[in-house]
Amino acid sequence: MDGEQKEANLEQRRGVTLWLTGLSGAGKTTIAKKLTDTLRSQSPYVEILDGDIIRQNLTKGLGFSKEDRDENIRRIGFVAKMLTRNGVFVVVSAISPYAAMRREVRNAIGDFVEVYVNAPLAVCESRDVKGLYKKARAGEIKGFTGIDDPYEAPMSPDVECRTDVESLDESVGKIMDVLRTRQYL
Repeated sequence: MDGEQKEANLEQRRGVTLWLTGLSGAGKTTIAKKLTDTLRSQSPYVEILDGDIIRQNLTKGLGFSKEDRDENIRRIGFVAKMLTRNGVFVVVSAISPYAAMRREVRNAIGDFVEVYVNAPLAVCESRDVKGLYKKARAGEIKGFTGIDDPYEAPMSPDVECRTDVESLDESVGKIMDVLRTRQYL
């Protein structure tokens, strides 16, 4: 394929960032993995940016102060923007607790779908495989989102996945429907 054909193919392929936000234990990573598999069955241009993995690599050294959390989201958003503008479906799974930062990355990226992975705090705590909520409740972790640090839920997300009452397939289906409606697929 020559350079002109590659450029034409890239222009035809629209990238988009699917930003999954929600409390720890809400189901963001589970939905992100299934969504990524579903998207890969239709396009080879799919990348997942998981908050836990990003913190171990790209944003290693950042803490959990508001400033550090904002910088973490800014960096994830920067990578997502680069991938999106190059025609990639980017699935971001990150708590991203502050509405202002989510707006900032949405504005920077443009092609952006905010997915609120919503589960009540009690449900998230019951799913706490890492024991983080237990440690936060015991005072061993300070500034834990949803316990002693705020989570600003999206007021009007593009998609809301209620993981306490709907199946994984239903949640992924809702996201795929939005992608089709907005002609990303």
